[in-house]
Amino acid sequence: MNGTAAIGLAAVAGLAACLQAAATPPSCEPPLDRLVTNRPRLFINAQSLPLVIRAASQEHGERLNALRDIVNRLTTDADLPPGDYGVESAAAAFLLLSEPTPARLTAATGLLERSVAYYRDCDRDRRTVSRYSATRIHAIMAYDWIYDAMPTEQRFRLGRDLLAHVAFRVLERSVPGDNLGDSLSGFYGEISLPWYVGLATIGTGIDEDKSVAAIVFGYDQHRRMLDHRRRLAGDDGGGGTATLGYALGADPWAEWNFFHTMESAFGVNAATNWPHAALLPNYVLWNRLPGGLEFGSGDAFHTSNEWPDGHLYAHLAHVRHFFGASHPEQAALAAWLQPQCRPPVYSSAAWPLAFFFLNRINRSPPPHAPPPGAPLARHFEGMGQVFMRSGWGDRDTYALFTAGGSSARHKHFDENTFTIFHQGYLALDSGTRPEPGSHLFQYYCRSVAHNGILIRMEGEQMPAYWGTPAPGEPDLPIANDGGMRCPTGAVIRAFHTTPDFTYIASDATACYHPAKCRLALRQFVHVQPNFFVIFDRVHVLRADQPVTWLLHTAEQPILTGDRFRADHRGGRLWCRTLLPAKGSHRVVGGPGREFWSDGRNWPLPAKPWLGGETIKHPELLGGWRVEVSPSTPALKVRLLHVIEVGARAASNDMAAVRRLWSWNWTGVELRQGERKVSVRFRKNGEPGCDIAIRGSGRRLTATLGNTVQRQSALTAGR
Repeated sequence: MNGTAAIGLAAVAGLAACLQAAATPPSCEPPLDRLVTNRPRLFINAQSLPLVIRAASQEHGERLNALRDIVNRLTTDADLPPGDYGVESAAAAFLLLSEPTPARLTAATGLLERSVAYYRDCDRDRRTVSRYSATRIHAIMAYDWIYDAMPTEQRFRLGRDLLAHVAFRVLERSVPGDNLGDSLSGFYGEISLPWYVGLATIGTGIDEDKSVAAIVFGYDQHRRMLDHRRRLAGDDGGGGTATLGYALGADPWAEWNFFHTMESAFGVNAATNWPHAALLPNYVLWNRLPGGLEFGSGDAFHTSNEWPDGHLYAHLAHVRHFFGASHPEQAALAAWLQPQCRPPVYSSAAWPLAFFFLNRINRSPPPHAPPPGAPLARHFEGMGQVFMRSGWGDRDTYALFTAGGSSARHKHFDENTFTIFHQGYLALDSGTRPEPGSHLFQYYCRSVAHNGILIRMEGEQMPAYWGTPAPGEPDLPIANDGGMRCPTGAVIRAFHTTPDFTYIASDATACYHPAKCRLALRQFVHVQPNFFVIFDRVHVLRADQPVTWLLHTAEQPILTGDRFRADHRGGRLWCRTLLPAKGSHRVVGGPGREFWSDGRNWPLPAKPWLGGETIKHPELLGGWRVEVSPSTPALKVRLLHVIEVGARAASNDMAAVRRLWSWNWTGVELRQGERKVSVRFRKNGEPGCDIAIRGSGRRLTATLGNTVQRQSALTAGR
């Protein structure tokens, strides 16, 4: 290795010279003294190679044959156009490792040559290769796997071009459309490439300082990414964002691939240092809705709200591989969840060779469902989410309260908002994400599109969000929806859950402009199984800053006095306003007003691009909402609502509701048959809540202060 096993002054200088994008010094040095000197060393090494080949042929024969067919078809195509064949070159390289013939070598080198030439052409033309790094990591993987079989000139030239491509993309940062990101991102773009190209080219004599610099930079960035995600997951589980298309899609590959390469290149089991990754099944479990659906948090498309599980089967397999021994409960839950996912299909972004590397799955625990008696709510502090449910069945009630997370990635201006599902989406997040399209940044991401609180201040300049207008759309200033200016910042003041209720108190004052908001406190109670009591205390600075309470529905709501109902699929929601006592109710929506904000509609473009999805269920984009406001201006506004959900066919009217009040308390009494429930809130000072339940064999009284219940259990069953 020409003395490059240790990081010396030359390597540090190389880091500074070759990767100027690293603004801070590395937090920890990679163990270069343990780097294996022979090939392969990326994902596979000499020790694991026989196991991997055996697993591919004996356990994944169908997948191996599919890859063989793809490689054979490409290499016999005389008119194969230039392009990115990184994944296919890795598949051809793997076939060469298992079937070392001249024909296999020709196939692997030919696909790799085409891919590397394409990358350099894109560099010269300043064109994006891909939003994802997956194909290029595969190409680098192929280079490492066939390195010893290539002539000296070829391996030097290809290694030099791969190293130059990565340095250009990471340093130049000037190609429109590149997805560079940082350690807080999904980490599936160019930022992940230096680690792999450094490991593949070190010891080649191409540029040792540059190779070591790339390793040092990549090691540091991966560690920062993992530390960030560990903070988000906490002791509950989570992902790089609450938007599941990312959290359960491309994001986790950065973690698994780093663990694989630390093991193959250095013999280090890095997964033990970041056990948060083992908790992914718990996050999956709480996000799931009946019928293969999800809540649709953040930048979800809402076209169908179908469970985004294209990569999930593989992610759960990795949990079993890396954590089967250290976290058997989570590995067993992963095994139980896997059959409920779509089986993986060939995709350049889905790492089709990954299953060959998972040689420890057979030693992980067998499938195990969440045990009976599981808690009915879970607070994911780092993700900023509280999940609630009445059970785990198709006819149970499910709710999500959003507040207090640590990441703004793909998050909307939606602190202190909620969604409710019961046999349908009864209170939902509205809108979708056309790219391009003004709807995305003018409506969909804004507070007005969620079930929260608006405070209107004339002349307020709202913050930007990502996205651009579609062709033909006017480029207008950001609409003043009266919402929040920060996507994070709410503080969960209280969380408490029992088999009878869940209580949340959350302060989102810091999310609003300080010139209009002194207090934005929401207290949210789920009374099992199907009641929600919501008390909002909002203090504005001027009486001419009106406050509006929002609830979005999939179908047109029917408003009668101080109550309304709304249906979706097999479910029905009833909502009654108790405060303000003489409030103003308004239904907004319908043709031409589906996405109304700041005096105009923000419709989708004529032919919206929605990430390749089609709008299967238009009602899931919303299109209707109820607005509740005080009839007269006030500096201190209190809003009290009761929501009941149930089956559409069986719910003709909501339960009897009576308002409770005293000099410093307000609340409600609910009567349903023999059962009587009272929920009272403190009107001033610190948030507080009293809950009493009588009848139907239950007698319970609870006084809840400002404490956040600890949850040390790792799964739903503890």
